[in-house]
Amino acid sequence: MFHSFIGQAGHLAVIVSFVSAGVCVYGFVSGTVCEQSQSKSWEYFSKSFFVIHVAAVLCIVGCLFTIIYNHYYEYYYAWSHSSSHLPVQYMVSCFWEGQEGSFLLWLFWHCLIGLIILLRRSEWQMPVMAVICAVQAFLASMILGVVMGDVKIGSSPFILLREYMTNAPIFQSKPEFVPADGTGLNPLLQNYWMVIHPPTLFLGFALTVVPFAYAIAGLWLKKYSEWIAPAKVWTLVGCIILGIGILMGGYWAYETLNFGGYWNWDPVENAVFVPWLTMVGAVHAMINYRKTIAAVLTSVSLALVTFILILYSTFLTRSGILGNASVHSFTDLGLSGQLLIYLLAFAVLSVLLFAMRYKNINGNDLKFTAFQSDFWIFLGITTLCLSAFQVLSSTSIPVYNALLKAVGYASNFALPADQIAHYSKFQIWFGIVIALLSGTGQFFYWNKIDKSNLTKYFYTPIVITLICAIATIYFVKIDQLPYIILCIACIYGFVANGAVAIKIIRQNPKLSGGAVAHLGIILMLIGILFSAGYSKIVSTNTSGLLYSKQFSTDMNRDNVLLWRHDPLTMGQYQAIYKGPCIVPEGYNLYIPKKLVRPTEDPYLWVMNKNYSQNEKIILKAGDTITYLFENTYFEIEFTKDNDKFTLYPRAQVNKEMGLLASPDIKKMGDKDLYAHVSSVPDESQEKEWSEPLQKTLALGDTFLINDYYSVFENIERINEVEGIKLQPADAAVKATIKVLGSYTDVVLEPIFVIHHQMIGRIPDYDEGLGIKAALMNIDPQNGKFTLSISTTQRDWVILKAMEKPLIDLLWGGALLVVIGFVIAIYHAASKRN
Repeated sequence: MFHSFIGQAGHLAVIVSFVSAGVCVYGFVSGTVCEQSQSKSWEYFSKSFFVIHVAAVLCIVGCLFTIIYNHYYEYYYAWSHSSSHLPVQYMVSCFWEGQEGSFLLWLFWHCLIGLIILLRRSEWQMPVMAVICAVQAFLASMILGVVMGDVKIGSSPFILLREYMTNAPIFQSKPEFVPADGTGLNPLLQNYWMVIHPPTLFLGFALTVVPFAYAIAGLWLKKYSEWIAPAKVWTLVGCIILGIGILMGGYWAYETLNFGGYWNWDPVENAVFVPWLTMVGAVHAMINYRKTIAAVLTSVSLALVTFILILYSTFLTRSGILGNASVHSFTDLGLSGQLLIYLLAFAVLSVLLFAMRYKNINGNDLKFTAFQSDFWIFLGITTLCLSAFQVLSSTSIPVYNALLKAVGYASNFALPADQIAHYSKFQIWFGIVIALLSGTGQFFYWNKIDKSNLTKYFYTPIVITLICAIATIYFVKIDQLPYIILCIACIYGFVANGAVAIKIIRQNPKLSGGAVAHLGIILMLIGILFSAGYSKIVSTNTSGLLYSKQFSTDMNRDNVLLWRHDPLTMGQYQAIYKGPCIVPEGYNLYIPKKLVRPTEDPYLWVMNKNYSQNEKIILKAGDTITYLFENTYFEIEFTKDNDKFTLYPRAQVNKEMGLLASPDIKKMGDKDLYAHVSSVPDESQEKEWSEPLQKTLALGDTFLINDYYSVFENIERINEVEGIKLQPADAAVKATIKVLGSYTDVVLEPIFVIHHQMIGRIPDYDEGLGIKAALMNIDPQNGKFTLSISTTQRDWVILKAMEKPLIDLLWGGALLVVIGFVIAIYHAASKRN
């Protein structure tokens, strides 16, 4: 009964949230245009319904999470995104993995933003909230899940599995069928970054609505510049939150995916990056809005454009129009028409209102000259917008094709075959211009520069730049022209911004936000230059072997085959594959997989032997552990200059998705060693063992097993055998065989048991060397023992490893950008107060 109630309550709350948002729009619009005497009553009316709206959204969140957390698999959303074996933190990730959950997350953040605006009374409260509530009404409609004839409005997160899969045979025969478990969360999303990255990103999306709403309100009320001051703090906060969300996504890709980087110019990445660029441009325009009409017009247009671009990115990623163009894009839920209406409604509103008011925006404008900071700020904004346009125009190729097809034309437009090379060849020049302008603009902004003192301010930075650039280019051996120019531009930007930052911090640290953020951007550009431009493959295949004809040329060339226990030299490193490991739930341990055996429950495993660390037993033989199949790691020991360290790249062979590999990273200060497995043995295939070969040996005899020298070291009677309760008349004997490997010795301990007058043989094996030994017979009179030896293919992995020089400058620069924005937000907020 409760299972049914929770879904009905959630669906009812969706309807209430949609209706209340619409009522709020009516109330806030009426309160804006009414007479002063009636505004109070409209304000009370509107705020009351917004509280109802917030309560409804919170109810939806609570109901959906209850369904996921309690594994109510009769609901499609819980079944398709979660499973009973997920840790709690990943159940949170399940909440926003689907489209409906992500829209709900967006709704939630808008509710929080709206409450903050309502708590801070101002003249802008009513018109701004009217716009925000209109956005809320559209968002709530995306999860309505109402069907009227052939028209579907939204997709409900509370739809039952049997309603979603009406034609499934199981529901034809058993209408009340409930699956025992869900399909689970995508293994690549089972990462702590995926717990915090999506909500941060969606908070960034949500914050773009505030400057948009203020700009609409300013045009609506004919207060063309007054809206900028209260909107600037929100815009700064939006920039930092959206930027942090993008960086989190980049670090997740670097740490979890195996393409070897942090940015792949994927359409979904681009769709988020573009509005961030325009939002940064809007911030720079808002800084100078009191000086020029150009700054006011730019502030208005970029505040409007940023939010429209967020809606456009939503359309791109959730309409299915990207198809196979993106690894991130959601499939079409049948909402593409609704998403298009959502986009066009606000785009048309913005364009019409801006066009109607454009001629009325006037003031005492100034002509730009090269000696004014306004000129350099405007150049910077233009560069950001051109950079955004280049990314957007290429990303939108599937949209062009769809539009042309809709009007009857066949389109031959194709996405770039090498998207990284395509975008990088343009964006590197925008990076160069940004590096140059960031330093030059800061000089003109903080100093009174004219023709008479131009040399005074620029001579020293230029000389320092040239000296440092020549030394860097020579010693680092930067040999490509775009990289040389970017290097020079970054050094100049660092010197110029550093000089300005030092000067401002000495005078008034509260004003240093811009200079600190610009320094961070320069460091990020340097980190990108070296980590992307001079990444070095260290796992070059020098064996002359072609691993597989099915592998690409790059994979056969840039990967090495590691046999277990056999050392291999890779450049300055020696690598040894030591075997697969698992990470039991609740333990921060890498346990060799050979120490555990499966049970009937695929998630429960039993320890074969004790596992110890520092002579302390952590897990005992016979202990039961929970082990998720996704958490399979491969222990690779590296040695460089007598320094040893171990990496544990992760890999899973997934039936639907193939090999899912995640890297492990060793940070070395000046570079990262980045390693991931490219191919592993398929565990679903049973090993084929050779026909047993019997050998009769005495203690101390040496012999060959699979080309390895081996010694029959010992034989001893034992009193305990796991799984067998020995009786007084029983006997058990264990042999000890030492196999002398090329790197490490392996000990096999086969057991011979006489139990209830029956003979049993428990073989022992080592997958790394591909050998299995069983003690078949004992001749105590002659001191002879018969062993049965079988062999199979040795355990192996194919590994790719590369060095990423100076990549920590990227992450350190990002931190500096965040600090700069925090300083700027604090200063702007203190001025408002």
